[in-house]
Amino acid sequence: MRLDSAQIDDVLDEFGRRGYLDDGVLAEQLITAGVERKGQGRVALSRALSQRGIPREVIESALSELPDDDEARALEFARTKASSLARLEHDTALRRLMGQLARRGYNGSVAMSAAKTALAEVTRERPSSGVRFVESD
Repeated sequence: MRLDSAQIDDVLDEFGRRGYLDDGVLAEQLITAGVERKGQGRVALSRALSQRGIPREVIESALSELPDDDEARALEFARTKASSLARLEHDTALRRLMGQLARRGYNGSVAMSAAKTALAEVTRERPSSGVRFVESD
């Protein structure tokens, strides 16, 4: 099927009317999906929008509407991962959890705080095995 220029204009007008060609609407949808499904931070969200070709000013505007709750979202994500890392040596668990948070776009200080808090919570909640090792003669 081949469209003439008048039909193409009609399709573009209809798409525009429905909001299909609005970068702002797309940015809002991608941010919502990134936050709710992927637990992404601002850095990852900005990168994803840039990769889609959304203009910088549209990205900044859309991100300005996002609540400043990176710390809470990072901690929520860290809590979901901390229990699976609790069996590891503390520094290893901390490094891995911080890496996971960094890949989701949380900056260093936010990632460090969330990782430390989540690992500390898991350590406090973990029951002791009751086995104690003492030196003997």
